[in-house]
Amino acid sequence: MLDANIKAQLKTYMERLVAPIELVASLDDRAKSQEMRGLLEEIASVSDRISLLENGVDSRRPSFSIGLVNQPARIRFAGLPMGHEFTSLILALLQASGYAPKISDEQVEQIRGIEGHYRFETYISLSCHNCPDVVQALNTMAALNPNIQHVMIDGALFQDEVETRQVMAVPTVYLNGEVFGNGRMAIEDILAKLDTGAGARDAAKLSQKAPYDVLVVGGGPAAAAAAIYAARKGIRTGVLAERFGGQVLDTLAIENLISVPHTDGPKLARALEEHVREYDVDIMNLQRAEKLIPGSAGGYHELRLANGAVLKSKAVIVATGARWRELNVPGEQEFRGKGVAYCPHCDGPLFKGKHVAVVGGGNSGVEAAIDLAGIVGHVTLLEFGDTLRADAVLQKKLYSLPNATVIKSAQTTQITGAGGKVNGLEYTDRTTGQTQHVALEGVFIQIGLLPNTDWLKGTIELSRFGEIEVDAKGQTDVPGVFGAGDCTTVPYKQIVIAMSEGAKASLAAFDYLIRSPVAA
Repeated sequence: MLDANIKAQLKTYMERLVAPIELVASLDDRAKSQEMRGLLEEIASVSDRISLLENGVDSRRPSFSIGLVNQPARIRFAGLPMGHEFTSLILALLQASGYAPKISDEQVEQIRGIEGHYRFETYISLSCHNCPDVVQALNTMAALNPNIQHVMIDGALFQDEVETRQVMAVPTVYLNGEVFGNGRMAIEDILAKLDTGAGARDAAKLSQKAPYDVLVVGGGPAAAAAAIYAARKGIRTGVLAERFGGQVLDTLAIENLISVPHTDGPKLARALEEHVREYDVDIMNLQRAEKLIPGSAGGYHELRLANGAVLKSKAVIVATGARWRELNVPGEQEFRGKGVAYCPHCDGPLFKGKHVAVVGGGNSGVEAAIDLAGIVGHVTLLEFGDTLRADAVLQKKLYSLPNATVIKSAQTTQITGAGGKVNGLEYTDRTTGQTQHVALEGVFIQIGLLPNTDWLKGTIELSRFGEIEVDAKGQTDVPGVFGAGDCTTVPYKQIVIAMSEGAKASLAAFDYLIRSPVAA
């Protein structure tokens, strides 16, 4: 099942095992169980510290647990952890043996100090690029604390379970049988939800930080470039990010980043963070800016955070990026995660064989429809205009698919549902004015982006689209405050452009600093 190269790499990793571990499989006669048996046999063959037993009693089959020999296992995989989840498997093998995870000592102590009993279940799809972060975080917690158990569940393999629990978006995490959270979560997010006092402690620590020369707000390509360029000048630099990587984390294939023929979003996000960490940059992740209070010339700007903390800086670079634009029609919020989705790569496998719709006829919408057509029973694409806006090559591919329908001049007016999940979509035919209803089980919304600038209204000048108005140097109308990337008026929202704009804004901020009066 594993090619020679991957098996050789696995053997190298398994040399780091701290103590002997055992894999306990719960199998049946289905083909997937045979695949799992083959995978586990190959894993066990690379190290004499790994033993394989097939006497598991888990009701989910195929599944297997990983734990120390003759001790209760706390990490389990229900399904084959391949694709994006193969890294989760390798880390689980190491950490179950006692190998130290790459998290801070403070986090280790926080996890070990959690009391009570916690049984986590995470529903994933193997094509989801956000799921591994959640799986790895919970596996790490289970490895460190005997009160915590975690199982990864492949939603495509356990369809009956997914239907019963109405799981229609991944990752979806259950804790002790109740929904705990949806979407991408880092270990900090999970700890914050379990430890309600963590936010106040974080706020106190952040407020005690010394003022910065440059404070970058955001965690995407623009923010990373800005931080690197500022740190290289030898000035005190901080990065405040709601999630490091930003919108890039939601991007699957990236093939237009010059000199990098092909990569994916999570991989690029990791590379960005690793590059920033090579410099003396204070990264404050999972923190949301709530208000900017401009200072006087040569003084400090203040940044107030959602947790109550206040940071100060001589110059601020806002690179908060953008988010998915919503339809804002009845039913969208009600059925979000229950049939309404925004990431076809993540959630598409949950709609195998079903009828879904894609709203949006640009490149993103048409690409989503093409991808989904290979999974779902039928995909209907709805476009507001009278022509599709996607590249001609994408349109040609879409029209060639036998299970795809295109409806143009369609204004989506409502997403309908019953029993807590989507059952259809209503649209108005803009040529006839008639209302039509399409019966379906999922709606993927792909209608563009909105800048993450709501928190800046009334503070700096924004365009009618909510973008930060910047000049050729990235300067805003407030001295010492700069903008970069997708949240600004700079045209063409591309990764390579965001990087260059971040670098430009950082150079402009440094120029501002050296020309500012010295404080008394």
